[in-house]
Amino acid sequence: MIELKPFAALGGADHGWLKAKHHFSFASYYDPKNMGHGALRVWNDDEIAPNTGFPAHPHRDMEIITYVREGAITHQDSLGNKGRTEAGDVQVMSAGSGIRHSEYNLEPTTTRIFQIWIEPATEGGQPTWGAKPFPKSDRSGKLVTLASGFADDGDALPIRAKARVLGTTLKAGETAEYSADKARHLYLVPAAGSVEVNGVRINARDGAAIRDEATLKITALEDSELVLVDAA
Repeated sequence: MIELKPFAALGGADHGWLKAKHHFSFASYYDPKNMGHGALRVWNDDEIAPNTGFPAHPHRDMEIITYVREGAITHQDSLGNKGRTEAGDVQVMSAGSGIRHSEYNLEPTTTRIFQIWIEPATEGGQPTWGAKPFPKSDRSGKLVTLASGFADDGDALPIRAKARVLGTTLKAGETAEYSADKARHLYLVPAAGSVEVNGVRINARDGAAIRDEATLKITALEDSELVLVDAA
């Protein structure tokens, strides 16, 4: 079963400095029938104007993955971590028992990100932050695990959820496949381009909520970049 969520139909907000689209209920966008997909709670499509951003604010008991599509995001938190994550890179924050952080676009151009929140397998624990480059050339034609709560995914950034976040870039006509237990909750969004997944067309920034599919066959209809979450 693949439920298509067209980008134009997503909830959202325009704050001037921030243009946000919400795949699930978030902030002022509330739909009791759209509170998440399994352990996946938030998928925000954010455009952040130059020299603006989110001042320090708290989080707890959430795994927060930031996938940078264009530009860069600069992070600072109450643990003393500082880092600049640019397009092609990924950062993760396990909020654990509580952390405060800020995220700013200190670049001269608009920064575009996907921010993904996944509910952790257990509450509490020491908060952590990390970032890592994932060159698009290394994930050309194949799905690469970017963040994961599974020990076997040793090259991925660690998260404390029974989930993984994957990414790939596909040339027009290329195909990638992904297999998962049919009870898992999969969610796929092309950052760019358009793909066909098990016969369903998904355009750039559309969402696709997937269940009861043992294998995904993803075929690029044009040069594409996409992110896939596999959650409990």
